[in-house]
Amino acid sequence: MSDSRERHEALLYHAKPKPGKIEVVPTKKYATQHDLALAYSPGVAAPCLEIEKDKNNSYKYTSKGNLVAVITNGTAVLGLGNIGCDASKPVMEGKALLFKIFAGIDVFDIEINETDVDKFCEVVKAIAPTFGGINLEDIKAPEAFEIERRLKAELNIPVMHDDQHGTAIISAAALKNAIEIAEKDFSTVKIVINGAGAAAISCTRLYVKLGAKRENIVMCDSRGVIRNDRNDLSTEKAEFSTSQNLHTLSDAMKNADVFIGLSKGHVVTPEMLLTMAKNPIVFALANPIPEIEYDLAVATRKDILMATGRSDHPNQVNNVLGFPFIFRGALDVRATKINEEMKLAAVHALAELAKKSVPEQVNIVYDEVNLSFGKEYIIPKPFDPRLIYEIPPAVAKAAMESGVALAPITDWEKYREELMERTGSGRKEIRMIHNRAKCNLKRIVFAEADYIDVLKAAQRVHDEKIGLPILLGRKDVILALKEEIGFTADVPILDPKTDEEEESRNRYALAYWKSRQRKGRTLTEAKKLMRERNYYAAMMVNVNEADALITGYSRPYPSVVKPILELIEKDKGISRIAACNLMLTKQGPLFLADTTININPTAKDLIKITQMTSNLVKMFGMKPNVALVSFSNFGSSKSESSTKISEAVAYIHRNYPNEVVDGEIQSDFALNPELLAKEFPFSKLNGKKVNVLIFPNLESANITYKLLKQLEGAESIGPVILGLSKPVHILQLGSSVDEMVNMAALAAVDAQQRDKKNNLLH
Repeated sequence: MSDSRERHEALLYHAKPKPGKIEVVPTKKYATQHDLALAYSPGVAAPCLEIEKDKNNSYKYTSKGNLVAVITNGTAVLGLGNIGCDASKPVMEGKALLFKIFAGIDVFDIEINETDVDKFCEVVKAIAPTFGGINLEDIKAPEAFEIERRLKAELNIPVMHDDQHGTAIISAAALKNAIEIAEKDFSTVKIVINGAGAAAISCTRLYVKLGAKRENIVMCDSRGVIRNDRNDLSTEKAEFSTSQNLHTLSDAMKNADVFIGLSKGHVVTPEMLLTMAKNPIVFALANPIPEIEYDLAVATRKDILMATGRSDHPNQVNNVLGFPFIFRGALDVRATKINEEMKLAAVHALAELAKKSVPEQVNIVYDEVNLSFGKEYIIPKPFDPRLIYEIPPAVAKAAMESGVALAPITDWEKYREELMERTGSGRKEIRMIHNRAKCNLKRIVFAEADYIDVLKAAQRVHDEKIGLPILLGRKDVILALKEEIGFTADVPILDPKTDEEEESRNRYALAYWKSRQRKGRTLTEAKKLMRERNYYAAMMVNVNEADALITGYSRPYPSVVKPILELIEKDKGISRIAACNLMLTKQGPLFLADTTININPTAKDLIKITQMTSNLVKMFGMKPNVALVSFSNFGSSKSESSTKISEAVAYIHRNYPNEVVDGEIQSDFALNPELLAKEFPFSKLNGKKVNVLIFPNLESANITYKLLKQLEGAESIGPVILGLSKPVHILQLGSSVDEMVNMAALAAVDAQQRDKKNNLLH
């Protein structure tokens, strides 16, 4: 992606459809005058008076207990430096977003226009009663050390400077495991730290708490080794000065067991690596350019154990593994601070989690056969669903045991269940599908690339490395639109109507005719049809000159389905195709079927639709819990639609007893576990979170998914065609760019899955 294009896209992302990345939404009813009277005057007086009696009641009656302030003065923002508090706001909003999506924590970002330490601390102390915790961010050293020290001492809520402690906690967990794998010992390893800022100092202090010896640590800054005979050292740097006869980074690296880079790119050479001890551990954490490139490092030393800050290599040291979950645990026991015991608890919990058997969902997300503890897996992955219920309990327990928890937890199993429910939003499913698509790029045909929105979607697929787009349409139009939107990448552009494609057109026509010659098609007709983009694109997939197809943006759905069904065979054992929409709701992902194909499916059709939809759910790394919904519950009506659902469910129960499927059931009972348990305790759905709804007819399914999309703002991936033998997916007329990109990612993963299946068969 060009710098100008990337900049333009970033600016659009932050500006549209409304400026910023976070908003405040009501959590209580407000529709009536009665609601408003409770929310404000006179009803609000009652909780105010209760809080006046006891300040701790603010946790009971307000959002304080789940509210964190992300606070900065903009003096050390990312790699941008001292850009000021106004310019830092997009970063702080981004941090707020991460808190919310990974741990369900609400955030106000606060940018303070003050660089004086005393005044800055006074401002933070003055606003602290609003919050349950404070995350300091992007404040330059050495002021950051003093600010954090004072606020921790003077406030009775958790305070943490993530730039210091986030990297320290994650890297310490990774280092603990790396030392174990390399068969070394914390008390004897020689460690070189390159960088002497807030993160480096905090990392080194934590390594010492884990057992590293100060005399075995050498720290370097931009002037070389931090020696105790230098006269330019801050108090923090002096803490790790050495008397050894070392002057340069190259000197320090000789016979070192561990290198930790918290500096800048390309400062470590292969020659330096070759001087390190056997089985060296190298954490090159400068981002986006590490101190030495991963591929170069592993090519230089076969015995190296390598980690970076990047997501495209094994062992990513990523702060998002820490701060959301540390604050989650601290808030949930109303900790008065985040102390060393809590940080160490997070370190040990992260390290231990990497040693546990990895859920298949995580293997699927990262396109791994079997992630397991070893040189290329020393730290959990950011999308590991266990983080939310493994790290916060460890932190909470440490807070309780160290005496800083004001609201101890007694029922840990219930707490774990609550943690799992906190991050029910399905947006993570999009991230997972995108990540999987990137693992093995597939050729995706965009059959309507001469429409600007389709071309924008193809551009994103290319730039975000989701797939390899092939553009179909009028070549002159596509080239003009590419220039207009800054799509400079050299990707294939094919126009089925031109002489340039005559050879391909004739090949496709012959193949198509051979499959349809006894079904009324002539070769002349086949050649004519191959000038049409959907026929041409489908044949590209059929003859394996493309891996997947996306179409349907510019034409009504039925007119697009017809050629697809003529050209693409059904999967083995499938008599009728169907369609499913994945709705990303506030309660989590919900799969709805059949949303676009079968107008009035029979009981036999419903069985197949249920099976195909369940297979799609499993492709997302999830276990399907399926409700066949109706206007009636378990035989309360003998109508045609209720009866066919009962027949379908009875068949599945007899032949697939281990599948979690039940019905007929009304949608409110299916989606409300308490209601279901009370009225129908016999249901197989009891104790399960329903994530699949199978509808009795097309009307009910289509209306439901469109209502969810428009009224609730639920994102939709789909409709996903089920039952075809090739990854061909049809968009709804006028789909958004985001919807097309998501569908392309799903098509790519679909193609990957089919490859794996074919490889197993052969």
